[in-house]
Amino acid sequence: MRCIIFNRVASFCRKVLNRDASDLDHEELALQVYQRQEHGISRKDISENALKVLYRLNKAGYDAYLVGGGVRDLLLDKQPKDFDIATNATPEEIKQLFRNCRLIGRRFRLAHILFGRDVIEVATFRGHHADAKPSLKDKKQVSAQSQEGMLLRDNVYGTIEEDAERRDFTINALYYSIKDFTVADYVNGVEDLDNRIVRLIGDPETRYREDPVRMLRAVRFAAKLDMTIEPATAGPIKQLSTLLQDIPAARLFEESLKLLQSGDGLATYKLLREYNLFQQLFPLLSEHFTEDHSSQTELMIEHILAATDKRIGDGKRVNPAFMFAAMLWYPLVTRAEEVAFTSGLAYYDAFMVAANDILDEQVKSIAIPRRFTTTIRDIWQQQTRFSRRNGKRAFKMMEHPKFRAAFDFLEMRGNFESKEIADLALWWDQFQHGDRNLRHKMVQEINEGGSGAPRSRRRRPQRRKKPQAKSS
Repeated sequence: MRCIIFNRVASFCRKVLNRDASDLDHEELALQVYQRQEHGISRKDISENALKVLYRLNKAGYDAYLVGGGVRDLLLDKQPKDFDIATNATPEEIKQLFRNCRLIGRRFRLAHILFGRDVIEVATFRGHHADAKPSLKDKKQVSAQSQEGMLLRDNVYGTIEEDAERRDFTINALYYSIKDFTVADYVNGVEDLDNRIVRLIGDPETRYREDPVRMLRAVRFAAKLDMTIEPATAGPIKQLSTLLQDIPAARLFEESLKLLQSGDGLATYKLLREYNLFQQLFPLLSEHFTEDHSSQTELMIEHILAATDKRIGDGKRVNPAFMFAAMLWYPLVTRAEEVAFTSGLAYYDAFMVAANDILDEQVKSIAIPRRFTTTIRDIWQQQTRFSRRNGKRAFKMMEHPKFRAAFDFLEMRGNFESKEIADLALWWDQFQHGDRNLRHKMVQEINEGGSGAPRSRRRRPQRRKKPQAKSS
């Protein structure tokens, strides 16, 4: 980021006076305004739709600022993923200005301005909870907290100064004005950007109790931006990590994608493990963790996250179902063996019962949508069928809509399992890329070699009653 003269002078003065920013309450920090020539943000780097919203709010007499991650990333010379706006207009006033506006949320009332698939999120300046009184301007202001301190409602409106104090991290409390092209910094966020520090605003334990997801955000920013979590900010995380169990599973699913499928999944995973956060998101996986990170489950997790990071870096699409299928595979195999042993079921039947059990348990903590769990089941089920290659089975197998994903999964298993699995993956690789004559020859060799299921029909013994899968 370009050198900011004013910030450097202020930082030097604080050091001379032995008043490091970490020793100050955020209320004591004075506003610092960086002029256009002191920062590197240019309107050409801001989306056209975000500029439209800023200009219209300003024209209507409201204050409006680009805020949060958009400002942070622009100052770091990164391309923001999205652009959020903060204003003193209420959600209802915003809706009156924009016909393409949709109001969402009960816990946090927000306005979404829709430009086709592009969504610009606009939030009203937040105030302090102590000021949660209905005003003449908006009688719907309300705040509520649980006994544990978690925010249940937070529609309290205030000034830009209060809004800055209410934000989570200093590096996200920066405001870019479209009026005069300045950046307003109320909490030394620019200095923390320069020093590559992730720091919470306010008392860390209180802020984590208000919203435990902030612990995940601290880790995500540290991994994504290659920063260090400030000691006081990091201190309570392990102790409070179990608070994530009170967060709705649907919200944690969205957070899990931000954590693991944004291009820095492997680094994020390692930090999540360090702070006991990953174990709250995937309790099934934590049962397979070892001190030296050497179990098949851990090796598979690191492999799939590294592969996902590479695909994202190459601009390729990623499917959450494939990642979850890989992460949960070895817990599934272990559970299937347990079910087969205790129930006397054939392995395939035990496998399918175990698959339902594993997914039913996982969605309790992370609500993976059905469109993904269906794909996960398909990928898993095909693994049990790859060895059945006699007759027309191999040809029919390739017609399955999830064949490619299932084959990629089989090939990946070859890295961690027996040579037999690696050889099977090699056979299927040759089969799918061979011409018709080669394919028939390969199947004929399987038939003559006696591999695969026998072709003659046998009377099947009466099966025992299947154990019921656990219900979520």
